[in-house]
Amino acid sequence: MATIQPIAENEQHPDIALVERVRAGDVSAYDTLVRKYERQIFRISMRITQNREDAEDVTQDTFVKGFEKLDQFQGNSKFYTWLVRIAVNESLMRLRKRRTGKMVSIDEDVETEEGSVPRDLADWAPDPEQNYSQAELNKILDKTIKGLPPGFRVVFELRDVQGLSTEETAEALGLSIPAVKSRLLRARLQLRERLTRYFKRKRAAASSDGRKG
Repeated sequence: MATIQPIAENEQHPDIALVERVRAGDVSAYDTLVRKYERQIFRISMRITQNREDAEDVTQDTFVKGFEKLDQFQGNSKFYTWLVRIAVNESLMRLRKRRTGKMVSIDEDVETEEGSVPRDLADWAPDPEQNYSQAELNKILDKTIKGLPPGFRVVFELRDVQGLSTEETAEALGLSIPAVKSRLLRARLQLRERLTRYFKRKRAAASSDGRKG
């Protein structure tokens, strides 16, 4: 009769094993972590800096600092979440250098009308875009996301694009959970408003061209 192996209550994340290998002197294990997350880190950096060269530098600096400060990683959170926080800080520092005299913070906010805000915005995207190809939609959405304020943009990127949980996003950005929920909600509302305006303009232009024809 086969012996049933007990299931570990808290299964270790594979990243922890890689981190331990790096600490033990196996530098190649860090290369594995870099390859695993460099695309996501670059995307987040690009969302904040809005500049490819800056994003490339931030990505490189993030992994260098991550390696140098690896002893500070306690393992209480995911390694990726810890890495994201470094990337966000590096990106904001880049923005501060670029905008001399103007401080930029992840808490940066904008004034919006917040009357009655719906709590559930799972289906926040408008319907008219069904006439567009997926590639066109991705391009439109990407351009629209770039127009969001930095504080909203990075929260949307981490939660809705990268798929981090609210708790992980809060930890990565150094924000409270209510602050993350508020920014995500307002980011979705602004996106829906901007996308709706975009599709209305497209429909109006198409209608005008049709009448001219």
